[in-house]
Order: sequence, then structure tokens, then C-alpha cells
Amino acid sequence: MTKITASDVAKLRKQTGAGMMDCKKALVETAGDFEMAVDVLRKKGQKVAAKRADRQASEGVVIAKNNSDETKAILVSLNCETDFVAKNDDFIKLAYSILDTAIDNDVNDTASLNSLTLGNMSIEDKIIEQTGVIGEKLEVSCLVVIGEQVSSYIHAGNRLATIVSFNDKADIQVAKDVAMQVAAMNPLAVDKEGISQEVIDRELEVAKDLAKQEGKPVEMLEKIALGRLNKFYKENTLLNQAFIKDGKKSVSQYLHDHKDSLSVVEFKRLGLGN
Repeated sequence: MTKITASDVAKLRKQTGAGMMDCKKALVETAGDFEMAVDVLRKKGQKVAAKRADRQASEGVVIAKNNSDETKAILVSLNCETDFVAKNDDFIKLAYSILDTAIDNDVNDTASLNSLTLGNMSIEDKIIEQTGVIGEKLEVSCLVVIGEQVSSYIHAGNRLATIVSFNDKADIQVAKDVAMQVAAMNPLAVDKEGISQEVIDRELEVAKDLAKQEGKPVEMLEKIALGRLNKFYKENTLLNQAFIKDGKKSVSQYLHDHKDSLSVVEFKRLGLGN
């Protein structure tokens, strides 16, 4: 009988992240063959994944990162079943490893991401393996990519992240401030041109109804509604919002203070469960 040492178990645990007892059992089952032991643990993960396929993975982490030259940003959500696992250091480390791999390989979708290699296996297989280790359903539920000149921000707790692209190179702090603005104020669009006609029509109708209920003259309803629509734009479009660090100026004014032509092209915001 092959002798399984503590160092053998520790080595397999470091390689796979599996529990000590699971590693020892896998090594005993495979007579100390590490590659076969890894396969045993992966198969266990597949069994657990199959059993938990119908579970809801509504907890997890949402993180984002720029590439080295800040021309691309990627936002990833790795989900699990419980808040307890979401706060586990190994789970968070796995999420960041997946994000780093996505950045390093310039991926654009989850299908491409799943086929990438993380350690000695694909990300898809790694998630299955870790499902067996952790005992919960795990999945990459979202991957979002934007280009141009970019910035990213992860809110404390890893439950909310944003990525923003600009039309020109922005100072690092300025770019971060705007990414934080998106996280804090949750705008609907970059500017009013990004608001759909359906939303505009609904806001006008609501504003007219409110003005009518307030007893405003019928002939004034349209004008009042337009005024309230402009307020809606100021509150819900990024460039027109009051800047969170200086409410006396808009985000657009803040950007122009640093570079006259600087503006936002696109942003993405994702919170856990959104």
C-alpha cells in the first residue's frame, strides 16, 4: 500500500483548493498518483454541480479591472449560493484569478472565458472542481467589456463594480472619480440622448398627472412637465448629475475643468443580483 504523507496531502490541497480529508481520500484512492487524484476531485465537483444545478446562486462578488495600458476594462460577477462563501478568502481569490485571466487573454464573452486555462485546467472545469470543494453552485453570471480609454472601480465589499470609457486619456484620479460617481449615483445613461423615448414619454405623462393633481392650470401642464423632465435628466444622466465631490458643478463641468474636450463614451454598472 502506497504511503500518503502529510506533505503529499498539502501539495494536492495547494494545487486544487480541496479540503485536507478530500485530498487524502483522493490520493489513497489513486495510490498517490497526483494527476489521477485531481481527476477524482474534479469528478466529485461534477457530481456536486449536477446535484446543485437547480439552486439559485444569488450571492458572490462583482469585480472589475483595466488592462495595463487602460484601453480595455472587464467586469466579472462570480456567483455562489451563500453570503458566507462570498466572503471566503479562497472564493474571492478565485474570482480575481478569473478576472486576471480574462484581462491577460483579452476576452470578450463568457464562452471565451470558460475555455481559458487557469492553473492546469479550463476555467469551466476549475469552477466545477471548486463547486465540489466548496459544496455550493458556482457560476460566472456576467462578463462585460468596454474599450477606448477606461477606468474601473470596485465598491467596498466586492458587491458592486463599474467600468467607464472616455473619449480621451483622463487623469487617473479624474477617471476613478467618474467611475465612483457611476457606482454611487446609478445613472441611467451618459447624457439625455441615451434615454429612450419610451422612458421620456413615461416621465412626461407622470409629470403631467402630478401637476394636474396639484391643481395646476391645464394650459401649464406641458411646460411644467418639460421642466420636471429636465430635472429628471439632471438626476439620472451621468454628465448632467451633480458631481459627488463638489455638488456645485456637474460631472461634465468637472471633466472639462481637467481637459476641455474630455467626456464619457460609455459606462457599465453591476451590483450583485442586478
